Amino acid sequence: MVERKLRPAPSQVLSLPQRKSGRPDRASGRDHEAHAESRKLFVLDTNVLMHDPTSLYRFEEHDVYVPMFVLEELDANKKGVTEVARNARQASRFLDELVTSHAAASEHEGIAEGIPLAAKSGGAASGRLYLQTETIAVMLPPSLANGKADNQILAVVMHLARLHPKRNVILVSKDINMRIKARALGLPAEDYYNDKVLEDTDLLYAGMRELPPDFWDRHGKGMESWQQGGHTLYRVTGPLVPGLLANEFLYSERPGETPFHALVKEVAGRTAVISTLKDYTHQKNNVWGITARNREQNFALNLLMNPEIDFITLLGQAGTGKTLLTLAAGLMLTLEFKVYSEIIMTRVTVPVGEDIGFLPGTEEEKMNPWMGALEDNLDVLNKTDDEAGEWGRAATRDLIRSRIKVKSLNFMRGRTFINKFLIIDEAQNLTPKQMKTLITRAGPGTKVVCLGNIAQIDTPYLTEGSSGLTYVVDRFKGWSHSGHVTLTRGERSRLADHAAEVL
Repeated sequence: MVERKLRPAPSQVLSLPQRKSGRPDRASGRDHEAHAESRKLFVLDTNVLMHDPTSLYRFEEHDVYVPMFVLEELDANKKGVTEVARNARQASRFLDELVTSHAAASEHEGIAEGIPLAAKSGGAASGRLYLQTETIAVMLPPSLANGKADNQILAVVMHLARLHPKRNVILVSKDINMRIKARALGLPAEDYYNDKVLEDTDLLYAGMRELPPDFWDRHGKGMESWQQGGHTLYRVTGPLVPGLLANEFLYSERPGETPFHALVKEVAGRTAVISTLKDYTHQKNNVWGITARNREQNFALNLLMNPEIDFITLLGQAGTGKTLLTLAAGLMLTLEFKVYSEIIMTRVTVPVGEDIGFLPGTEEEKMNPWMGALEDNLDVLNKTDDEAGEWGRAATRDLIRSRIKVKSLNFMRGRTFINKFLIIDEAQNLTPKQMKTLITRAGPGTKVVCLGNIAQIDTPYLTEGSSGLTYVVDRFKGWSHSGHVTLTRGERSRLADHAAEVL
């Protein structure tokens, strides 16, 4: 980069100065300098704090740096009731707590010396937080606009890299273009990875496992079996058992043999109890006229119809039957078996194309345009009763609609749902924090079912690895009152199946 082609940016505030000789230091001389150089210095972009306010405490032993422009952008985005505004306010509170507690505890050290993060993070972070405290002039390339906040943050990173050539100064941003610009300037830049449950979603828990051919040879010695509630239970012991999870489905399908489908009931060391399943592929076990068309749908219905399972996640591409199976089970459990008082359905209102503006009417009327999938599936379920006739089906449709309530996510805070069958559709567009807010609405006797396809995320800054749906699938696996199934086979039509494969 040629020096004469650069121009100075407007004055801005910066920190991380060299320690002054008159101030006491916990580490002295070269030892302190070597220790500081071994730690990385992460410069946070605004979108990182607005995505996860706790990111201040997520960098372990390394130091965190917050530019002044980030504080200004947090201040500009703090008003409102959106998730972004709430996160901006929370990030500001965390910063205020750190600065205030440091000022009270350390009379001899100012903000410029860095604020220890260990106390407020519960020991999770042992580095320091640095805020800008000095005015400097930083040279920006002519191609970068001076007034743009992103470019000013890049200028801060450039200055820090020059000021501390022996330290690893890294920009952390959720903005892809910001990271590209940083790398074009020769500055290290990374995405914020701490919110990602998995780097590779192919490793996400599928809820099922195929048994190896020698499973019974290795685990059948001393096996016990008994009948309970119409199911056959087996107590098996062997080397694969410690890797099994509660409510994980097991299957074995080999040519010439009867397929074996089972559910892990409990695991204790090298011993597990597994139970055979109810066959929902048979018409005699139909759920509101619906039968399972494949193995995964049969697994899903075994979870949905089990009153002991409080939380269920169903993943799968379009046409795999997630919504239809869930609604059929909900209607059966609500209207036939009277397990739940009503069905509540909600979804994230993220448009696929251009937004159509404000919608008139009540909360339910505003949500109706988003609930086309609900209407489509209710039409299918209503036609399963061939003997009722037109009048009977019309009466059934009115009864169903009276027991299904459509709610908006915007009004969920503070609510408690008691004895309800709660369906969260398009859950892949929820952040982990929003997902927690929704699931904690569940009161006694409520079942929560999350549906989604992590390959269709429409929310900015969310990825397959950081989606709230991925988060709960990973966190709830192995709990005795939760279950998960990844549906893989489409059952919509041959056209839809082919389109999913080739497009």
